Amino acid sequence: MLRSLGQRPVTGSDEDPRVAELRTAVSRLRRELAAVPADFPDRAIAEDELAALAAMAAGGLPETPRLRGSLLLIAGAIGSMSALARGLSEVCDAVDLFGEPPRDRAPRRRDDPDGGA
Repeated sequence: MLRSLGQRPVTGSDEDPRVAELRTAVSRLRRELAAVPADFPDRAIAEDELAALAAMAAGGLPETPRLRGSLLLIAGAIGSMSALARGLSEVCDAVDLFGEPPRDRAPRRRDDPDGGA
């Protein structure tokens, strides 16, 4: 993979490669889900959340908390369907590319000689 070598894929535009990877992984999982003949109780939830992820990827740089929320709903909806495990793992890896949202630093203590740094 290009990522493992620290290289960026050539997409022909200035598109963030993380977004391109997310779009590809979501598209693949949507196709795999459509190919599953069995109906299961939360299939509509999985389909709706995959559509939401696709829309976020199409809209540019998505918000990490929304990505993670959708991923959790998809994982819960799909459950332990082994036929979709690889595709779900790829979507999870693509979401992980966006990293954790920045967190506020802990407030400084007045009695700390470093000022909390």
